[in-house]
Amino acid sequence: MWEYEHSIETAAAPEAIWRLWADVENWGAWNAGIQKIEINGPFSAGTEITMTPPGDDPVLLHITEAAEGERFTDEARFGGLLLRTVHRIDPIGQDRIRVVYRMEITGDGADETGPQIGPGITADWPDTMAALVELALR
Repeated sequence: MWEYEHSIETAAAPEAIWRLWADVENWGAWNAGIQKIEINGPFSAGTEITMTPPGDDPVLLHITEAAEGERFTDEARFGGLLLRTVHRIDPIGQDRIRVVYRMEITGDGADETGPQIGPGITADWPDTMAALVELALR
């Protein structure tokens, strides 16, 4: 298994973060790693998202968990690999939250392939999360 986690603390309201997450078709406003994105239903478990990074093939994401105002999880499969990303909002004090993104790569060859592909997938997380928080504070 390969894993990576990044977090950012903010005074943004959890509801503001959740609104931005649930507005999938506008993720590109705060995530530069998206050229095109489509969702085929409500922002809830069981819904599929097709995300196309700039210059790459579309990636099919499955929302496997969505707890409003708290967290959502999406998963993508590539051959025998499962890429699971958990997005969480953790309360940390009076008017403060921690936004956490955590990726786990498991499955056939994850110990070898995870370190090869994981850092490239997660490299933009600090910038993406900073942009998300900045927009949520507006």
